[in-house]
Amino acid sequence: MLPFAPPRIPANELRPGRYWYAIAAAIVVVLIASGVAVAVYQFKAVSDAVDTHHRFANGDTVSLRLGPDSEKSIWIKERGPSDDQKCSIAGPGDPSLGDPGIDFYWTSDATWNPLFALHVSQAGTYEVTCESRGPSQYAVGDSGGFVEFMRGSVLAIVLPLCGVGIGLAVVIVVAVRRSDHRKRLQTERQGSGAGWGPAAAGGERHTGV
Repeated sequence: MLPFAPPRIPANELRPGRYWYAIAAAIVVVLIASGVAVAVYQFKAVSDAVDTHHRFANGDTVSLRLGPDSEKSIWIKERGPSDDQKCSIAGPGDPSLGDPGIDFYWTSDATWNPLFALHVSQAGTYEVTCESRGPSQYAVGDSGGFVEFMRGSVLAIVLPLCGVGIGLAVVIVVAVRRSDHRKRLQTERQGSGAGWGPAAAGGERHTGV
């Protein structure tokens, strides 16, 4: 006697539906695209972080329009911050200079380091002057440089990884559940004997031998 052929189950009868594969693919695409967008935004932000086109030297005074949310710093070219470097800020309210933290900024010809963070309590025009023992060049820019860029870039890496992980998990779960559903339906239809019989040569069905 030839072995029984399992009943054929149409793919559209299985659950979960195959549309879940499309959902998984969409999740991967969206999160990868989000990661790329974050990376591009971070790169653009850091590329414009320091206004090196408007530099000033020892003893020069520059006027800046600042507000409480400006988050600006004074940067120095090719010299790490030291006690030899002094800056002052004058303007409305009680402006002050603070610790900018450790960071760096690259240009085609130099490396810049943050010297002082600018803290102001109200919007207005402020005057900044810097001096040091040796010749120095300064520029004003955002408080974050390449270190801040690397911190922000973590999200650009995590988002695509999460997308791939979530998408793969959805595909595996859906495939396993569809396989289980197929086996359950085959068992039910085998027990009922509806629409199938023992497989025989030539495509004929027999009830016995």
